[in-house]
Amino acid sequence: MSHILALDQGTSSSRAIVFRDDGSIAAIAQREFRQIFPEPGRVEHDANEIWDSQLAVAHAALAQAGLKAGDVSAIGITNQRETTLLWNRRTGEPIAHAIVWQDRRGEPLCAKLRAQDGMAERIQRSTGLRIDAYFSATKIRWLLDHVPGAHLAAAKGELAFGTIDSWLIWKLTGGRVHATDVSNASRTMLYDIRHNAWDPNLLAALHVPESLLPSVFPSSHLFGHSDAALFGAPIPIAGVAGDQQSALFGQGCFNAGMAKNTYGTGCFMLMHLGDRFASSANGLVTTAAAQTDATPQFALEGSVFVAGAVVQWLRDGLGVIRQSSEVQALAESVPDSDGVMFVPAFTGLGAPYWQADARGAILGLSRGSTAAHIARAAVEAIAYQSAALLQAMQADAAAMGAPALTELRVDGGASVNDSLMQFQADLLGVPVVRPRVVETTALGASYLAGLATGLYAGRDELTAQWQAEHRFEPRMSRDEAAQRMARWDRAVRQVNCP
Repeated sequence: MSHILALDQGTSSSRAIVFRDDGSIAAIAQREFRQIFPEPGRVEHDANEIWDSQLAVAHAALAQAGLKAGDVSAIGITNQRETTLLWNRRTGEPIAHAIVWQDRRGEPLCAKLRAQDGMAERIQRSTGLRIDAYFSATKIRWLLDHVPGAHLAAAKGELAFGTIDSWLIWKLTGGRVHATDVSNASRTMLYDIRHNAWDPNLLAALHVPESLLPSVFPSSHLFGHSDAALFGAPIPIAGVAGDQQSALFGQGCFNAGMAKNTYGTGCFMLMHLGDRFASSANGLVTTAAAQTDATPQFALEGSVFVAGAVVQWLRDGLGVIRQSSEVQALAESVPDSDGVMFVPAFTGLGAPYWQADARGAILGLSRGSTAAHIARAAVEAIAYQSAALLQAMQADAAAMGAPALTELRVDGGASVNDSLMQFQADLLGVPVVRPRVVETTALGASYLAGLATGLYAGRDELTAQWQAEHRFEPRMSRDEAAQRMARWDRAVRQVNCP
């Protein structure tokens, strides 16, 4: 039996998972690292801490599985996207902390870009993205403008830019390889996803030197080999993808019209579009899907800012539960929410609304409303937001000629809540399917690495390997589902700020 080491580098922790070639898990290790908040709106990571934690869990997972380097066919990498780092090519040292995807310091530059005639359209046409500080481009610009000596060092070709996958590749190869994959490059707001190339016009507009940039390869590709000193022997690094695209791949969503939703602190929904690029007309972004060859592949993506975080608020803010695991029993202690609607716009509303100034609200309260009704409304809000997102996605997909959705594949922490998944299926009118292996983000990286090294013959083999653990069939009439979504839409309009 062959094994693949998947490195899953997340926002708050680094994990390593050893997968057997049948997709089952042999070992898991995890370590948290510091979150740095220098001032409001700013979030940073120490890149050396990320590397130390990732290397430590890789060793721990291999030890747990009883494996040596020679027993591992390949390394796959999946990572938090958009987080931005500059380092010195000679010393290998970062010139500053990494700026995390959540960081908003690039917003003033984004505002200037939006004010430029035609710039928003140019960026969407090339990158598929909206102008936002979420993406890497304005983070790069901020580092160049604010770190002493960075301008001059960049002009001399002494600096390297990377998202976290690039940093891990650099460290794993002892500084021999500066590379990324198409899915991570597509989140920089500098990459032409239709032509798989850095956009020279956008680089010029943002004053980003091309010498900073990594080489870009398909997600399934032999990027290089780990330094022999790290694990005792070189291991091929053969799969790289940003976390959400990796999860799409790990869910076996290889064809146009297939979609997955990850239920975490927020929700991230992606629908595969195949090889057809088109800009969203319904508040979504078009992004590069994980690629197994040079042919561009695309996906629609939308994000819900607050999903599982609403349960944390019930626990920490309202105090109606002591542990997050108690929410399902409390919500199920009443037959319905009795008209209570919860719009958890704690940090505004994401796709498809894009109302940054919206604030959360609990609506429809009466003297008979209890903590259980509020808890039920809070859990249902996760499904309502995802249903609105999928409606926008289906409207875009229909206009783009993609096949109609036949099922939604789900993963993430909240996907274990059976009542939530059933309610989601009821609202959508299509089955919601939870896989047997829920570690789909790391599994996607493992699959990509296995394809590049010949462990798997092709995607048909991976499709056959994917298995459902539970399938939630819709039970609600379409009229009732439409009425419920109309009530949700009215609630959202009440919290939207002018």
